[in-house]
Amino acid sequence: MVLAAPTTNNGILVFAALLGIATVVVLITWQRVHPFLALILGSAVLGLVSGLGPQPTVDSFTKGVGSTVGSVGLLIALGAMIGALLADSGGADQIVRTIVAKVSPARLPWAMAGAAALVGIPLFFEVGVVLLVPIVLLVGRRTNISLVAVGIPALAGLSVLHGFVPPHPGPLAAIAALHADLGLTLALGLLVAIPAVVLAGPVFGSYISRYVTAAPPLVAASDRTPARVGAGPDTTAGTDTTAGPDTPAGTGTAGEVGDEGGTRTAPRFVPTVLTVLLPVVLMLARALGELVLDEGTRLRAVLDVIGNPVVAMLAGVLVAMVTLGAAAGMDRVRISGSLSGSLAAIAGILLIVAAGGGFKQTLIDAGVGNVVADAAKDANLSPLLLGWLVAVGIRLATGSATVATITAAGIVSPLAAGLSGGQLALLVLAIGAGSLFFSHVNDAGFWLVKEYFGMSVADTIRTWSVMETIISVVGLVCVLLLNLIL
Repeated sequence: MVLAAPTTNNGILVFAALLGIATVVVLITWQRVHPFLALILGSAVLGLVSGLGPQPTVDSFTKGVGSTVGSVGLLIALGAMIGALLADSGGADQIVRTIVAKVSPARLPWAMAGAAALVGIPLFFEVGVVLLVPIVLLVGRRTNISLVAVGIPALAGLSVLHGFVPPHPGPLAAIAALHADLGLTLALGLLVAIPAVVLAGPVFGSYISRYVTAAPPLVAASDRTPARVGAGPDTTAGTDTTAGPDTPAGTGTAGEVGDEGGTRTAPRFVPTVLTVLLPVVLMLARALGELVLDEGTRLRAVLDVIGNPVVAMLAGVLVAMVTLGAAAGMDRVRISGSLSGSLAAIAGILLIVAAGGGFKQTLIDAGVGNVVADAAKDANLSPLLLGWLVAVGIRLATGSATVATITAAGIVSPLAAGLSGGQLALLVLAIGAGSLFFSHVNDAGFWLVKEYFGMSVADTIRTWSVMETIISVVGLVCVLLLNLIL
């Protein structure tokens, strides 16, 4: 059932939207209320003030929750499973160490950026940080290269994937809200990711390392481990001190004794990389088939099935159970434990994404999106720029990239009606770019980086916050350039 927008005048609708967003911001940043509850209460304020009415507000919110979980929840869960096996088997550690071992010290920042981007495909941002920081510290100790020079590229590789590339929650939620094509968004997201990683990673890292020095605490970050690989965005991973100083817990290397007491052998490099890339390749193959093959042909039908996001991610999980879990010496009980642990840990992010979907739907049904669309048309403002600006504002206010992405997608969704498939994908990426803008003290990721690298607040702003801003601006520029071509 599609709810009719209320007949409230535009001024009240804008006020209701601002008040709803302000409610979310105040509850998250000042009152420390969980984003899930903040989004529910913000939706209630928005619906009631806009004149939508109590029952229609509830109906609108629950409709948004259901549609978001149905389209996004499965992919997040399957992605978390792949990420869990990648970390628990030692595959992530194997990828990074193999790449780092094969390059010269001068090229290590580039190698760390590439390794982080590869590992970051199935891993949520905070988990990737916890897994990669020990490698960064180890590289710094063995090569005398500045930790900032190798750490910033690694952080850039993880952050860019988090903002632009499915199956990360933000891009997935925006794709669902705007009805964009996942395969095409994935392909364009990878194109945008390359210059963003290069400029914000090795290039900026090399420059800022001349002025900022990282001093990790005596209890090094390498002694910490995420509670479980499924830890979602905008939450700090749990820690313990069970790992050795040079090896992140939750991963295995050849001959290492695992937490369960069994001997682990790290999975081989090539099968690990192929496993990580399998869902990406399948989804890209489907997108390519849609461009070059006629509908109704046998090959097109096959690609449509195997490249379906759920099928592609499920294939990735099944292959990972063999190439990562079994190859690392994990028995069926351990593999099952890794998979179930990943699902338990993503409950929080699933609830946030679902509530964000409810807030988005309330914005739409209240008629706020139409007001924004009309204003953008009257001002002759590009939907891509508008999406970026809205996401920037919410990111600065809440500190949450995921909340910024979902809310911005809901606000600008009426603008998607007249856009082509390519432009829809670019709108998703523009919103993703805005959601990364200038992470500061209200973002959990800011404090995670600060503590791991032992930097002051000022130095964290000069490094991490500026790096995030570079990614955001470069992403927007790339999106606008691609829009001239598509």
